[in-house]
Amino acid sequence: MKFGSSGVRGLASELVGKASGLYAEAFAWRLISSRVQPNSSVFIGRDLRDSSQAIADNCMAGLAANGFQPIDCGTIPTPALALYACKHGAAALMVTGSHIPADRNGIKFYGPNGEISKADEAAITRFVAERSIAYCLPTACLGTTWPMHREEAIASYRERAHDMLEPGSLSGMRLGVYQHSSVAAELLVQVLRSLGASVVAVGKTGTFVPVDTEAVDAATIAKLKKWVREFGLDAIVSTDADGDRPLVADENGDLLRGDLVGLATALFLKADTIVTPVTSNSGISKAFGFAVQRTKVGSPFVIEAMEASHGAGGVIVGFEANGGFLLGSDCAVNGKTLTALPTRDSFLPILAVLGTMASTKKKLSRLRGLWNLPVCASDRLQNFPAESSRRLMDHLASRNALQHFLASFGTVAEVDETDGLRARMLSGEIIHLRPSGNAPELRCYSEASTESRAMAIVASTLQGAQAFALTDEIEDL
Repeated sequence: MKFGSSGVRGLASELVGKASGLYAEAFAWRLISSRVQPNSSVFIGRDLRDSSQAIADNCMAGLAANGFQPIDCGTIPTPALALYACKHGAAALMVTGSHIPADRNGIKFYGPNGEISKADEAAITRFVAERSIAYCLPTACLGTTWPMHREEAIASYRERAHDMLEPGSLSGMRLGVYQHSSVAAELLVQVLRSLGASVVAVGKTGTFVPVDTEAVDAATIAKLKKWVREFGLDAIVSTDADGDRPLVADENGDLLRGDLVGLATALFLKADTIVTPVTSNSGISKAFGFAVQRTKVGSPFVIEAMEASHGAGGVIVGFEANGGFLLGSDCAVNGKTLTALPTRDSFLPILAVLGTMASTKKKLSRLRGLWNLPVCASDRLQNFPAESSRRLMDHLASRNALQHFLASFGTVAEVDETDGLRARMLSGEIIHLRPSGNAPELRCYSEASTESRAMAIVASTLQGAQAFALTDEIEDL
């Protein structure tokens, strides 16, 4: 197990039991060292994975054994939990593996002021390493019934969503909600209907489905296209498993990339400063009237940069290519104040896009053309060992090796090593390789003049990465 772009992740079988209790104890120690008073409340939430209940129980036992009061918020979207904890000036812990496969899980940690920092993650990791051998799960606290605040937390998040748009602003729209196993599915249906939309709920599953909003598979895209035709939808929306990343498709079932959704939301909020990772579309620039800062991938890096931007004033937002949107400052929306929520949120970007459709009376496919960003594509190699990714990155660190690897695409003009290797070719095309921080996966992003060209670049680059890994394994033998 290790910390990735958001929280600690690992195999569910290894996280259930001792490990989850130990991470909760490490979190409790970090809270106390940060001057959070013992006996304080810590809000606990979880997604719908089979392992999440047991891990949440272990975490609550670990927190209680270290003097904290667990408050059980049950199955709840991550941003709803974060918002509720922030309103109470309390810490929170969310059990979720987000978009990663069902046999894995994770824990996200929030201090009283929001997501923990990379320094907090490093301190927790050291604590776990030092105590792992001697640690015993406090079984005396297991089975305890903790105070339940799920309905209050959900209500707070629903109220925030209602503040984003005028009542009835989505009247006349016919929208689909792809439910799968998202913990936010029912709430999303309720919110859209309350704003006047006619909503068709589709695709609910009884088993856990890991939806990655940054790498939606062909089978899911085919379903989206089928549903928009079958039900005559103006758009179809969804979230990942824990509801902190949005998925938005237009009236043709074509997906809007997360960075395009982020741009639309920034425009909706009249943002002054955008913070976004290097994986986001290069077309998001000062041309839109924003100050733009680029970071490594991961919400802690985005949050850190947003906090550093407060001196400039104005509305500060952050978003990622996976769609997660972070509000770094209070802002005015429809005559109301939308308070800062510096953690990934899915409802704000979904409602911002739909609100823009309603106010402009334009279809999503038309809006996509008006924003006129470079064409992007992305995909991943799953079950690609971290060691294989490391060796590939080490090999490509040589400019000659990188040029040879990308020779079929022309000449490498410049390389950005902020996060992985992002090569800009003389043609203007971009090819970006990056090992995932959450799972054994290698991700590839590209920008090109057409969608087919961008997709072909990604497919060819990942094929080359697989070939390198195979050759490397043979040489080891």
